[in-house]
Amino acid sequence: MSEALAALRAEIAMRREHGGDHNHAARPLRSHDRTPQIPENGSPMTIWTARPETADDITAIRDIDLAAFPTSGEADLVDALRTDPNAWIDGLSLVAEGSDGTLAGHALLTRCHVDGAPALALAPCAVRPSAQRTGAGSAAIRAALDAARSLGENLVLVLGHPEYYPRFGFTPASRFGIRAPFDVPDEAMMAMALDGTRPVPTGTVQYPAAFGV
Repeated sequence: MSEALAALRAEIAMRREHGGDHNHAARPLRSHDRTPQIPENGSPMTIWTARPETADDITAIRDIDLAAFPTSGEADLVDALRTDPNAWIDGLSLVAEGSDGTLAGHALLTRCHVDGAPALALAPCAVRPSAQRTGAGSAAIRAALDAARSLGENLVLVLGHPEYYPRFGFTPASRFGIRAPFDVPDEAMMAMALDGTRPVPTGTVQYPAAFGV
């Protein structure tokens, strides 16, 4: 988590200083939604299908995380969360699959809390470098959010790039009265209510033990 925070702060500072001149290299959450997703780059060659992970996908998911991040930290985090019955929720680990059956993207939602009230943490989100900017990540994230909504979940939290996650409906968590348990730029700690008619808890986020915070 400390390495992820340092990288996130550095990128936010870079964007503030250089604006659109800084090229961002992504470092990246309906349970049975198989609607094809059209790539963001407009290419007709790859259409992603988002679906829940199966036992046969575990090795491929780890490979995606290892390829997407500079260390094994995120891959190890997913493995640790998968063994935590208090954090893992079946149906909320989503993959983006190409027409050839290759998995390229992964988004994970696990149980966290806000001052004792249940919420979901979106982390990690990962895309193979060769498939970045093709819509694989967006397909997995949107499917994960739809799956959470279908399970009756409401509050979803994400610590991530403030120029990426708002496209899914995330806004600064501080607007909900929610804060991270560590120092982080306000715009990077984000939240979303899947059902705007339901109350949202306020307070400090409590992550599963695997996050190490």
